[in-house]
Amino acid sequence: MLALGFSAGVPLPLSGFVLRQWFSESNVSLAAIGFTALIGLSYSLKFLWSPVIDHAAPPLFGSLGRRRGWLATIQPPLMLAILALGFTDPVQSAALTAAVAVVVAFLSASQDIVIDAYRIEILEEEDQGYGFACYVWGYRFALLAASAGGLSLVALVGWRGAVAYCAAFVSGGFIAVLFAPEPAAPRAETTSWAERIKLAVIDPFADFMRRKHWLAILLFVVLFKLGEALAGIMTPPFYREIGFTRTEVATVGSILGLVMSLTGVLAGGWFVARIGTGRALVITGLTQMLSNLMYVALYMAGRDMGMLYAQVGIESFTDGLADAAFVAYLTSLTNRAFSATQYALLSSLAAVPLRFLGGWSGQLAEALGWTNFFLLTMAAALPALCIMLWLLKRLPPPPPARLVQPLTLVPET
Repeated sequence: MLALGFSAGVPLPLSGFVLRQWFSESNVSLAAIGFTALIGLSYSLKFLWSPVIDHAAPPLFGSLGRRRGWLATIQPPLMLAILALGFTDPVQSAALTAAVAVVVAFLSASQDIVIDAYRIEILEEEDQGYGFACYVWGYRFALLAASAGGLSLVALVGWRGAVAYCAAFVSGGFIAVLFAPEPAAPRAETTSWAERIKLAVIDPFADFMRRKHWLAILLFVVLFKLGEALAGIMTPPFYREIGFTRTEVATVGSILGLVMSLTGVLAGGWFVARIGTGRALVITGLTQMLSNLMYVALYMAGRDMGMLYAQVGIESFTDGLADAAFVAYLTSLTNRAFSATQYALLSSLAAVPLRFLGGWSGQLAEALGWTNFFLLTMAAALPALCIMLWLLKRLPPPPPARLVQPLTLVPET
């Protein structure tokens, strides 16, 4: 799970933070940088093809089994797509760079579908927390390697070499797949085409829709990360406009961000176990919302390294707190009978603000100015918190003592 987490984390900055830094240095407009959020649309729409991956036999490496076979089929093309990204030039054709990044995001999202299902199926209930923690540590260190490591290498080997360096890391996941155990396959049954479609596509969604207040739950999932998403997309051009260098951003934003995020995750897991998922979502969501005030403070302070450390540290810690509660909540909603499809649906919906609404963050920043923009990102977090309060009143959580085991989970992002 540690190696698979690393393989899953490497591609994300290449369609996110690192790509936006590359575009910012290539003098791409704020509005265009904002729309790079749409590059990762695959992360929001992966539930559309997750039923295929959940039920169809892998086209290659079928001897490895259903889950490992799909991973071994996806990972080599993912490495090639990342390599191809390094051979593009956003100065000459930002559209071509974005197009290749779309392919990277699609393959990365497909890999995530399989890893999520593999994790849920291969681990016993009592091992889910530990296994997921290993996955997240691998994922977070991959973000560090791709963000801080990749950006630091640009001065030495250029963007092409830095991106190739990231592509090589995916091979660690491929090696892990070759040696990992395969979850027990479901009993094979001879069914008609219509029955297979019903099992793969209709039943997972029908099962979720039978839950009480399911629509309010989905709306909460969609809106919980809205404020964070709007702010996060604009951080590379924001830091650049203030005057911070690529190296400073990589060092502080990635290394300190990793440490504080993991600390927040651990604290959030303990906090959730103490008071329950629902209440923790409200409290940690408030801290996540208020942390956006640090962007305003940094803008007023200007190029101040101490304030940059404070902004990154506070934001990363509060995001880790909120993520611990949020991922525990998503996992608790998943029916193991439809593990890949339902988790893909929920995690996809959680990425909607980043991919759809976040695309307009650049235009909002240009129109409002940085101070008003970040104040708006705070206000954007309020609707989700109101919905969770409404859900807590109508669906009271069980006593915290019953939640200790599943809430050893830590966040995926």
